[in-house]
Amino acid sequence: MILNFKNVLVLAPHTDDGELGVGGTISRLIENGAKVTYVAFSTAEQSVPDGMPKDILKKEVKEATKWLGIKEENLIIYNYEVRKLNYVRQEILEDLISLRKNNTFDLVFIPSLNDIHQDHSTIAQEGLRAFKNTTILGYELIWNNLTFNTQCFVILNENHINNKINALSKYESQGFRDYLSADFIRSLAKARGVQIGSSFAEAFEVVRFVIN
Repeated sequence: MILNFKNVLVLAPHTDDGELGVGGTISRLIENGAKVTYVAFSTAEQSVPDGMPKDILKKEVKEATKWLGIKEENLIIYNYEVRKLNYVRQEILEDLISLRKNNTFDLVFIPSLNDIHQDHSTIAQEGLRAFKNTTILGYELIWNNLTFNTQCFVILNENHINNKINALSKYESQGFRDYLSADFIRSLAKARGVQIGSSFAEAFEVVRFVIN
């Protein structure tokens, strides 16, 4: 079923969110010839550790998405201020509508609608508004999810998980975060795989499912 999607959009509130929530699936989609467009709304310059260049996350997201196979021209980076996306939700919605007008996406990934981070919640809500006529899956970032409905699973293999881990390793500025560790990424993928009898998987909420 996942292989039926050929023009996919990943909405990431911050650089690294898309890789964390969808990295293995992105790897599998691209492996099977799909076009994947990745949109990051904030490079979180205000949260960069002291002593590092303020634009380092822009550099790191380019390296990470390239590792997953996303073409440079399919990476879109906005510079909205971290933790303040809710103040510019209309501008974000207009960005998304412009993107919709110029593309025909058949699958859109957004953060879970149950994600409590203010930036994640904003992108989830505006993504749903902009692409309400498209199949939409919500990805999990479990440290921000009060609840998460595992309604959809994408089966992955070792190579897809390794690609996800290697992509996230490009975020050297964020290496102190527990959820970027290879052990955590592999363990969550293994746990989701166990739920459906496979080696590895990523789980998603079904926000909207459109059958042609």
